[in-house]
Parts: sequence; C-alpha cells; structure tokens
Amino acid sequence: MKGSLDRRTFLRGSLAGAAVSVGLPLLEIFLNDHGDALASGAPLPQRFGTWFFGCGMNPSRWDPRIEGPGFSLTPELEPTAAIREHMSVLSGFSVLLAGEANHVHYTGIMGTLTGEAPREAKKSNRPTLDVLIADEIGGATRFRSLEMAATGRATDSYSQRDQTSTNPGETSPLALYTRVFGPGFADPNAAEFKPDPRILLRQSALSIVKDDRARLEARLGKNDRARLDAYFTSLRQLERQLELGRRKPPPLEACRRPEAPLDAPVSLEIDHVTENHRLMTEVLALALACDQTRVFNMVFSNRASSLHLAGSSDSHHTLTHEERRDPELGYQPQATAFVLRHMEAWTTFVQALADVPEGAGTLLDNCLVLGHSESSDANTHSVTGLPIMIAGRAGGRIRPGVHVRGVGESTARISLTLQQAMGLRVARFGVRQNETTRPVSEILT
Repeated sequence: MKGSLDRRTFLRGSLAGAAVSVGLPLLEIFLNDHGDALASGAPLPQRFGTWFFGCGMNPSRWDPRIEGPGFSLTPELEPTAAIREHMSVLSGFSVLLAGEANHVHYTGIMGTLTGEAPREAKKSNRPTLDVLIADEIGGATRFRSLEMAATGRATDSYSQRDQTSTNPGETSPLALYTRVFGPGFADPNAAEFKPDPRILLRQSALSIVKDDRARLEARLGKNDRARLDAYFTSLRQLERQLELGRRKPPPLEACRRPEAPLDAPVSLEIDHVTENHRLMTEVLALALACDQTRVFNMVFSNRASSLHLAGSSDSHHTLTHEERRDPELGYQPQATAFVLRHMEAWTTFVQALADVPEGAGTLLDNCLVLGHSESSDANTHSVTGLPIMIAGRAGGRIRPGVHVRGVGESTARISLTLQQAMGLRVARFGVRQNETTRPVSEILT
C-alpha cells in the first residue's frame, strides 16, 4: 500500500466542520499499489450507460466487412477512428418478430433494451436494461441514474421501469450541472463535510409516509395495491439515496468540481444539439468520476430523429423518406450526413470518458457504454441488423476492438452480455422469440 492513512480515521470528527471545496493533495494514497482498487481493497466503481441516436444508418456503408479484431472502418464508421481501440461493433443483430407488428421507431428501442418485441405501440411494460443494472449498482450513489436529452426535450428518454414510469431527461447542460454539482453536492475530496439538514427532514417525512402503508393498502383494490407497491419500492430506493447524503463520500482521485457551463441555445438544430451534447458529456464525465452516479442514459437524437440543419425545414427523419437516393452513390447524401454527425458525437462522448484519468487507467476503462439506434435502414424502418456499438472495458470484463456479426440473432444476446459484464447474476434475457441464454462471448474477456 502507498501509505497507512485509513479513510475512517481521516473522517473522525469531520461531521462538525463546514463544507468546503478544497481538494486534498496526494490522493494516490487512497489507491493500492497497482492503481486498480482503493487502498481498502474495494474495487474502483464500475459504471454502465446507454447512448442513443435516431434513424440508424446505411447498412452497406456502416457494417464492417471483416469479423474479429482486425476489422476496418467503413465509410460511416470513419468518424470513430479516434476511438477505434476503445469500441467494438456488433452488426446484424435484430429485434426478432414473430407475428408482432414493427411499431416504427419504437420496436427497435424496446426490443434491444427490454428483450421483447412489444405487441402494442408505446406500451412496453418491461424495465429497460439500464434500470435492471441500476437495481444492482445504482443504490450506492447519490443519483440512481442520470438521464440526459441533448435535444432539449425531457420526453426524449427511453429509460423506464414500466410504461407508466419513464425517467425524464435533463434538457440543458446548466440544469444537469446544477442538479449534480449544485447545493446538494458533497465534494469527496473536500477537507471537511457537513450533511445537508434538509436531507434529515426529507428522511423523516419519508418515514411518516412509509408508516401509513398498511392503512392505505386496506382501502385499495388489487391494481392500486400493485401501484402502491411499485411506489414504495421507489421510495425505499430514494431513502437509500438520501441516506448517502448523511455520510462523507470516500475520496476519489479523478473527481473535481467543474465550472458551471454556459447555457447553449436549446433546439433541434443539429449544431445546437451537438454543443449541448458536448457540454452535458463534460458534466457527466465528472459526475461519474465523483461517483455521483454509476448509471446514465444519453439521447443525442430522438427516435425518428427530428434534427435539422440551420435554416432548413427538412428533418433527418423526413429526409430518410423523401430525399431521392443518388443513383451513382447508392444512398441519400443529405440524410447520410446526419449519420456521420451521429458518429462524430458518439466519438466525442467516448473520448471524453477516455480523457479522464482514473487509477492506473481511465474512467472509460471502468465504464461500459451501449451505443444503439431504433432502425438500421430508416427508409424502411427496418429492425433487422441494428447498429450497435460497445465502448469501455467494464473494469476488465469486456474486450474492445472487435467486430461481431450476428445475422439472425436477437439483440437480447447483447443485453444479456452487458448485464453479466456488470456483475448481474442472470442466465437468460428476453421474451418469446427474443429470449436467449447465449451471451456474446467474443467481447467477454
């Protein structure tokens, strides 16, 4: 070990001090000699997230030709060259349909995230992948998960417990910053710590509500009792989150409180979305480094991508249907320009995580990020051969830099793999024809 300073010894008597934001020197002392765990032996935090973009790509220009680690970047993957070593590409995986309708711009999302081809439009009642993982790892941090919508619309979120419980997205970089690093933020590297008295009041209020549960249940029918049970499940999770605010967080070498970002214009103009995405990404990276959350969801463009160029009334979505396919190029050049912008934004996101040092590696090494879309060829709304990218190493459990082709295979295989890589003890995932017990072993170490 690098030293004999014990975290609990350092904290003794610190509750009476005033909260400040001065970082401690020599933070390496809190890591082991290899820099891959805390000095106490506890592992560095592992994080999971999703990154979504709408309206897919052109399969013939996006899917790599060669399987395995030696694949070359295709024209629509060329913008990801800077992060080539950090990511794997999974092509050909689909949401399998067996009589269900393809509910356009919906089936592809929910099929991947829940393992079920929904039978009705906008009525998937299963928890999404991020929620399942947050149930396992999200209770140790102040925020169980963070959702962000670079589009500026809170409804552009695909994280849900069920069809009535969607986690709304933060709509601006400043709102995200204020939520994470505002008055409720406790700097893990601050010299002293004082719990927020408002947390103690909220804790008491929640306990009073909880004590009334038996009385309420006696007056409710079966369906309302089920809803009440779901409510109290969320309430217990919130209580655990609030309890964290009463204890000083452990020091983290990579954590620093950033300056508040300037609010950029919020609209569906792609330049505005790109800038808001960049700023949100910077805030998120430090939120992860400061262990404020371990689960996140970023929406760059909404399903049925509504992004447009400045001064244009044509959205990405309308172009995929109305733009003429160039006979020489073989694709729609204006719509395809949005695909390239999506890949540039994905690169920005992954690179931001890779740029944060953490332990002997980087923040990205301790992350696992699923990049995905709801369509492959948006012109036909196809859910066959969806574009899927995986970034990060999940603390050494995932092998990046691989192309895996899964023709005829369900995207549920990918979701099962990600859960297992994040430590969930799950042997199967998916419903009906999408159910699987087979992880994608090619990306597992």
